[in-house]
Amino acid sequence: MVCWQLQSLRRLRLDPLLLIFVSCMALGMLTGTLAGMLGIGGGLIIVPVLSALLTGIAGISHELAMPMAIATSLFTIIVTGFFSAKAHYSLGNIVPRVIVLSGTGIAVGAIAGAQLASMLPADILTKVFAGLVILIAAQMVFGKRTASNKAYTPAILITVGAIVGTISALMGIGGGALLVPALVWFQVPIRQAIGCAAVSGLVIALFGTGSFIHAGWNLPGLPDWSLGYVYLPAGFGIMATSIFTAGFGARLGQNMPTELLKKILAGLLVLVSIRMIIGMN
Repeated sequence: MVCWQLQSLRRLRLDPLLLIFVSCMALGMLTGTLAGMLGIGGGLIIVPVLSALLTGIAGISHELAMPMAIATSLFTIIVTGFFSAKAHYSLGNIVPRVIVLSGTGIAVGAIAGAQLASMLPADILTKVFAGLVILIAAQMVFGKRTASNKAYTPAILITVGAIVGTISALMGIGGGALLVPALVWFQVPIRQAIGCAAVSGLVIALFGTGSFIHAGWNLPGLPDWSLGYVYLPAGFGIMATSIFTAGFGARLGQNMPTELLKKILAGLLVLVSIRMIIGMN
């Protein structure tokens, strides 16, 4: 289906750079709406779609397209993460102690995860991404946000942050789907956990993007308008629309069965991941 759509777009004979930008504006509308409506990170959708766009339209090799898609996804989270963090700060959902401790681990993990993603062969990176998406999809459907009888400690928060930061940078996501249940498990109230995850998503985006830029700096074969592994036309296209549609999605979610929609989306993510794993075209 994706291949057919890309072939149809190529027949329009538009400049590939413009086509990427317009396609990513449409992608940003979709991911912004879903993020606002269902509370999921757009990276789960951005990475596989953007990887297909980069190979199908821009003619970029799969070996470069996958880390570029992940890096660009993290880049887009900088803007959305900032506004989300600002909103939660104004609502009083930020716990400075949790942010500082988990953020320290997250920063280190995000740098390490981006470096690891840039070194892994594309086929392995694709399978790692797809496998982790399946686990997150299972968490979306079956996961329970329950607290244990163990409160967090500085060591726990730093360790959790490092794990979340590494996985998130490997996948190009903000990490909320991983960090929120972890913080709740260690007795952080749900609203504060969500607020701290919003700030942590910004930390992941900043440090992960910076690490990807460093890893891809002056790398041969990258297309024009690339900043390291970050492909700026795609990133700005996604951000141009996602920051507006997120609010629309949040309002839409007030009157829709979001739990059912979340399960449907989780099923679609699993199908996409399986397709990525078996390498179907």
